[in-house]
Amino acid sequence: MIEIQNKNTAIDYEIVREKIIASGLKTVGKASIRELVRLVNEIESATGKKYVRMEMGVPGLTPPEVGTNAEIEALKMGVAAKYPMIDGVAHLKDEIALFVKNFLNIEVSREGCIPTVGSMQGGFAAFLMASKLDKKKDTVLFIDPGFPVQKQQLDVLDLKYETFDVYKYRGEALKDKLESYVAKGNISTILYSNPNNPSWICFTDTELKIIADIANKYDIIVVEDLAYFAMDFRKDYSKPGQAPYQPTVANYTDNWLMLISSSKSFSYAGQRVGMMVISNHLFKRQYSTLEEKFGKAEYGYNMIYKVLYALSSGVTHSAQYGLAAMLKAVNNGSYDFVAEIKEYGERAQIMKQLFTNNGFSIVYDKDEDQPLADGFYFTFSYKDMSGIELLERLIYYGISAISLAITGSERIEGLRACVSQTQRSQFEDLEQRLRLFNQHHS
Repeated sequence: MIEIQNKNTAIDYEIVREKIIASGLKTVGKASIRELVRLVNEIESATGKKYVRMEMGVPGLTPPEVGTNAEIEALKMGVAAKYPMIDGVAHLKDEIALFVKNFLNIEVSREGCIPTVGSMQGGFAAFLMASKLDKKKDTVLFIDPGFPVQKQQLDVLDLKYETFDVYKYRGEALKDKLESYVAKGNISTILYSNPNNPSWICFTDTELKIIADIANKYDIIVVEDLAYFAMDFRKDYSKPGQAPYQPTVANYTDNWLMLISSSKSFSYAGQRVGMMVISNHLFKRQYSTLEEKFGKAEYGYNMIYKVLYALSSGVTHSAQYGLAAMLKAVNNGSYDFVAEIKEYGERAQIMKQLFTNNGFSIVYDKDEDQPLADGFYFTFSYKDMSGIELLERLIYYGISAISLAITGSERIEGLRACVSQTQRSQFEDLEQRLRLFNQHHS
């Protein structure tokens, strides 16, 4: 446990220390997201003081009424009594395909548009399928930093993975770095998020083409995690059927599978409904290993009727109606989902300034030579402290975040902050706590 010299902290020192000891966490700075949530909940309950909570990436906006009203109507129609089709409600599949065309400019068949129980289930299913395609390709490659739970999924599946921090390998440097991993012939899948959780970097078209070229050369499936769809607010991706479009590796390869979340872009996290979109080429692709295992060779058929069926037997019926209604409104231009979520970028801009005004630095700050966007996450550090030490110290000052050390980042001095739970009414508290922390540690 880290020793705090000045005990006149923003939150009662003795209570925080007591709760840390009671938590059983050997090192607070290495705690998982959910462990930190539990610890901070305990401290808030004991002190009555509200934290500036930046540890968990959950939406902070009201879900669109067009979705919730459609879901209510679906429940009134009695859909709760009926099993949904495993591959999704028909009109939802149509809207997903149209959404992909309108906002990524990619043509995809409705059969490859499949609702999942959040992107988490989509990722789990993609990993499971990847392990059954080629016995020599038994490893997933993560372009990190990344979402820690995806690696946990592979641990649960007892599958192998490798990872590298992309910070030093932006632009053309990415090619040789990727090649050094995939040339061994054991990589089945490359996964990244774009925009990235936790660093908020956004891959350029140059980098996406490099990833695609590698995938084509070595016959690798690219899983593109679009959990923060259209949330690079430096460009306006809000107009259906009009450029600019959300950047995607699908412009350069057919070996792709997308995970599109409704949690952040549509503030619909609680309903656990996401979208798996499989390229036409990959959906129809035949694998002899799948035929031996399941009796049919087609990738898409086995994804739906073997893997997803075994995992959940479909997605909550009413939630599919809610998502379909939101997508329909977005596709016909009657609902601008990007306008709603720009609030996150505005909060990030203010909060980053509060941190830098009080002695902190931004860790990931560039996309190649361009300033990083303001969005759902940002990363910060303080002088020469490690991220693990910084996190534990900040807990005494009523500020929570997560260490970059648990995300695959090599920038172990940094923390990841999520802006969604920090309301504008808390900015004054945040500023005061950061100022006090800086005074105590400068």
